[in-house]
Amino acid sequence: MTTATPTTQAATETTFGNVLDFDLQGTVAGYWLAILRVVTGYWFLHAGFTKFAFVAGEPFDATGYLLHGTSASPIHGFFAWAAGTPWLMELTNVMIPAGEFLIGLGLIVGALVRLASFFGAFLMVFFYLGNADWAHGLVNGDLMGLLLFVTLATLGAGRVLGLDAYIEELDLANTRIAKFLLG
Repeated sequence: MTTATPTTQAATETTFGNVLDFDLQGTVAGYWLAILRVVTGYWFLHAGFTKFAFVAGEPFDATGYLLHGTSASPIHGFFAWAAGTPWLMELTNVMIPAGEFLIGLGLIVGALVRLASFFGAFLMVFFYLGNADWAHGLVNGDLMGLLLFVTLATLGAGRVLGLDAYIEELDLANTRIAKFLLG
């Protein structure tokens, strides 16, 4: 009688310091991830581009929205403070269009996707909380956008049909910080 000894596999250590690699190249899931990345990128690129003064016909100004459009928001006090702080409003009025545009561009070309997705998720948290009337429930387009950015960052979407796959082959991509920014 032969007794089989159970084989043990070492569990993959998944701490914040380790990067999980998903080999999605050439798979249906990988192509779908690339489509999600490009569509999300276009969404943000378009949103930012149409806020530029040379397109909109006037400079972007978030003051009215922050003061009056966020009254139901749990962080309305922060938004009102931001609107009443001149230097912060100037920074906000430049960074929203430029940030949306650059986030979208990074996603479309697949470069620095994790970094772009982090800032996209950061903006979506503020958009979600700013539009917090939640009359139709807690799940809305802003939350779905937040989930898209988290998904793109988690799965390293820039590696599939994106420039991150090429950037990762460079020597500068061998640092720990580069592994978090790329993908």
